[in-house]
Amino acid sequence: MSEPTSATPAPKRVRVHHLREAKERGERITMLTAYDAPTAQIFDEAGTEVLLVGDSMGNALYGHATTLPVTVEDVLRHARAVVSATRRALVVADLPFGSYEASPAQAHAAGVRMLKEAGAHAVKLEGGRHVAEHVRLLTSTGIPVMGHLGFTPQSENTLGGKRVQGRGQDAAERLTEDALALQEAGAFAIVLEMVPAPLAAQVTEVLAVPTIGIGAGPDCDGQVLVWMDMAGLGVWSPRFAKKYADVGAVLSAAARAYNDEVRSGAFPTAEHSFTD
Repeated sequence: MSEPTSATPAPKRVRVHHLREAKERGERITMLTAYDAPTAQIFDEAGTEVLLVGDSMGNALYGHATTLPVTVEDVLRHARAVVSATRRALVVADLPFGSYEASPAQAHAAGVRMLKEAGAHAVKLEGGRHVAEHVRLLTSTGIPVMGHLGFTPQSENTLGGKRVQGRGQDAAERLTEDALALQEAGAFAIVLEMVPAPLAAQVTEVLAVPTIGIGAGPDCDGQVLVWMDMAGLGVWSPRFAKKYADVGAVLSAAARAYNDEVRSGAFPTAEHSFTD
C-alpha cells in the first residue's frame, strides 16, 4: 500500500460529526462491511464514508449459521487490518455477542479494546433502551457509539429468526422510543435493519442523528450492505441486497483458468521464471 507523497496529501478522515453534518445537508452516507486490508483499501479509495468491521464475519467469512460465535479477538484481528489500510473512512467495530450485554462496565471494557488495540474510531452495539446506559458510559468516556435496531442478528434466537421488525403500531412505537433513547444517550448514528420502509422514514425524520438502513427502504440517511452481498460473492443473498458485480463468477473463472494452465504446463513461462 503506497504512502501519500507531498504532492498527494492524505485525505481528510471522516469523523462522527461529519455524518451528522451530512444528514443536515441532505447528503446520503455510504457504508460497507470490511474485514481485511485489501478490500478495505479498495472501498476507502472508492470514497465509502464508513467501513464496518461487522460480526457478520461469522456468516460471511467463517461459515457460521449466525453471528453468535464471533469473539472480541476475532473483531480485533480484522479491525486492525481494516484500520491499517484506510486513510479516509470512519472505521466502526462491532461489539460481538457476549461482550457488552451484562453491564455498562463490560461494554466499556470491550469498547476500550477496540479503540486501543485495533485503532477503530467507533463501536457498534445492538439494542434499544436496555443498552442506553451502556451507550451513555461509552460516549461519556470518549468512545463513539453507533446503535443498531430492528432485526438485531445477535438476538436471532429470541426474535424467531431473520424477521422484519417494527410491524404494527405498538412495535413501531417501541422502536421509535428505542431510537430516541439511543440518541439521548449519545449514539452518533443508528443502523435500522429489516424495518418497514415507512417506519424507517418516520424514525429518520424524528432523529437528529443519521440513520443507516439495511433492508429499511430508501429514506434512511445512508445505506449499508455486507460487501460480499454487494459484490456477488456471498452464498446467501438477502432480498434487500443489490448485486453490483459478480465477483464470485470472476474469481471462479480465474481459478479454472489457473488450474488449466498449471495442468497443461502453460504456466509458468519464462516470463514468470528466474534464469540465474
